[in-house]
Amino acid sequence: MDAREFLNALHVAERLKDATRHCYTSGGRHESVAEHSWRLALMAFWLREDFPEADMDKVMRMCLIHDLGEAFTGDIPTFIKTDADRSTEASLLEAWVGSLPAPQAGEMRELFREMDERKSLEARIFKALDGLEALIQHNESDIKTWSENEYDLNLRYCDDRVGFSPALSALREAIREDTHAKIEASRQEEKALC
Repeated sequence: MDAREFLNALHVAERLKDATRHCYTSGGRHESVAEHSWRLALMAFWLREDFPEADMDKVMRMCLIHDLGEAFTGDIPTFIKTDADRSTEASLLEAWVGSLPAPQAGEMRELFREMDERKSLEARIFKALDGLEALIQHNESDIKTWSENEYDLNLRYCDDRVGFSPALSALREAIREDTHAKIEASRQEEKALC
């Protein structure tokens, strides 16, 4: 990739630093899409030994690029995102990827296709981690920032994504335990204030 193309692509990707997600950080500010993608890639890096049969470098690449479409549309929480929103994001992303040099565009198209199909082990690992990271972040945020539906979501979301892996199933259960503890602590705090 020549220097100008490289810089132009980075300028688009930089938008993810300002694109905020629905969730808050433990410090009380909205999390950025870039922060979510970074920690997702870190999770894949740290879980490499749990998946010796998988190409975890590919999983990390998936983690890094999976939300690039949100550089054009912003983040729309999964529980309100429509098919029309997904279609708009996909077409804008495809147009941008098509403007990249052939080697990068080709690899990214292949990774996006694989993530969409969710047939490969790597895509299934990525998709599970994507949901688990969001749950972890919700547990780290102040419960006062949760919308009413997130209490149930944090207890049930992603269950269908982890069953293929004992390691990810165990992680999901640990996250659920943290969610139960967070909800109970909030209830106890409310009782103490009454």
